[in-house]
Amino acid sequence: MPMVIGVVAGVAVLAVLVLIGLFKSMWRVAEPNEALIISGSKHRTEGLEEGMGFRIVTGRGTLVLPGVQAVRKISLDLNETELHVDCVTTQGIPLKVRGVVIFKVGDDFVSIANAGRRFLDQQKMMSERVHNVFAGHLRSIVGGLTVEDMIRDREKLTGQTRAACGTEMEKLGLIVDSLQIHEIEDPTGYIKNLAMPHAAAVQRDARIAQAEANRLATEAEQKAAARMSEATRDSEILQAGYQAERDKAAAKARQAGPLADAAARQDVVVQETRIAELDALRREQQLQADVRKPADAQAYETRARAEAERDARISAAQAKAKETELAATAEASRIKTAAIAEAEATQARGAAAATATRATGEAEAAAAQAKGLATAEATRAQGLAEAEAIKARAAALAENQEAVVAQQLAENWPEIVKAGASAFGSIDNMVVLNGADGMAEMLAKALTMGGTGLGLARQLLSSMNQNGQTPNGTSALNGSTAPPSQKVPVEKDEK
Repeated sequence: MPMVIGVVAGVAVLAVLVLIGLFKSMWRVAEPNEALIISGSKHRTEGLEEGMGFRIVTGRGTLVLPGVQAVRKISLDLNETELHVDCVTTQGIPLKVRGVVIFKVGDDFVSIANAGRRFLDQQKMMSERVHNVFAGHLRSIVGGLTVEDMIRDREKLTGQTRAACGTEMEKLGLIVDSLQIHEIEDPTGYIKNLAMPHAAAVQRDARIAQAEANRLATEAEQKAAARMSEATRDSEILQAGYQAERDKAAAKARQAGPLADAAARQDVVVQETRIAELDALRREQQLQADVRKPADAQAYETRARAEAERDARISAAQAKAKETELAATAEASRIKTAAIAEAEATQARGAAAATATRATGEAEAAAAQAKGLATAEATRAQGLAEAEAIKARAAALAENQEAVVAQQLAENWPEIVKAGASAFGSIDNMVVLNGADGMAEMLAKALTMGGTGLGLARQLLSSMNQNGQTPNGTSALNGSTAPPSQKVPVEKDEK
């Protein structure tokens, strides 16, 4: 059993490996810079005509059946070709144009299909084919231009060349990324001769500019020399002035000695005079300090003491008077305040008592009035209720006496039955004859007695109605209670 499992596992692994190998051999992936062209079966690709017979794959993988389909790759990389073209202008001047063309296969399926049909086995010849296309168109375009046009506007030459080659490059499935004209060679020297007038003009302008520069330089040098002379003159003048000032200073210096001696003697005399004045002033001040100042001080002291005593007495008297005045004012104010407070308190107590008395009287009057009104309303309501009840009974009696009598009998039926049964109350022993018939006869008599009581009650009610009294013994006019009815005598059937 384990051997069988191992064989099955081996077969399964081998099958998986075979499937992986087949898948790898059938799976093709297009790189970003290439396109896969798959032929061998009928396909339809978007943008291509019906029945192209091949399929184009870019940027993804696809399955290819070995032996049934063929896979070829076409590069989408940039290609470059150098242009070396001998041209003749419309002036008949031969020129050699040097440039470069950078191109590639277009990214759309139409361009890839066109390039695949033309260059799939000749991709290395692509640069030569492009060179030939551009060379022919470049010769044609240069033949319609002058040398001056080509020199002055190379962009025009480039644009016309790209426009002329666009249709053919599109048929080839190629697009031009860049076209640059590097150099235009002139073997005849026309361009050089064409430039000579300009070069001469430039040289002339250069010589004129040099001469102008020399003139300006000479003028600047002369102005600089003049400014140097002016500066020398100013310097000499300043030096002479300085020399005069030095001489003057020297003369003053020579006279400074005698002048200094005279000034010194003058200063000595001034100082001696100042000293004498100061000595006299000192003696005067000493005299004032020794004699006048003490006398003035003693007189000032006496005067100050007298003024102080006077001021003290005046201040004491004023203070005593002020104290007496303040005491009297305070006493009067206290008495006045006490009197005002007492009067206000008496007035307030009187007002409070009067207010309380008035409020009490008003409350008692209101209570008495409310009580009287309530009593009157209750009496009035009771009288109205009794009058309504009497009126209702009278109306009922007038309309249906039998119903009123029946109601009264029903209300007093227990007393009536009790009065009828009292006939048998004094019988100790009663013998009933004829058995049940005798009992029935006795009950019939009792009922006859009850009927007699019913008749009496009806007669009584009728008489009361005629006399203006209510069935319950009250007068219909004043509501007074009638005397109670007499009991109806009950005959006893004694044996």
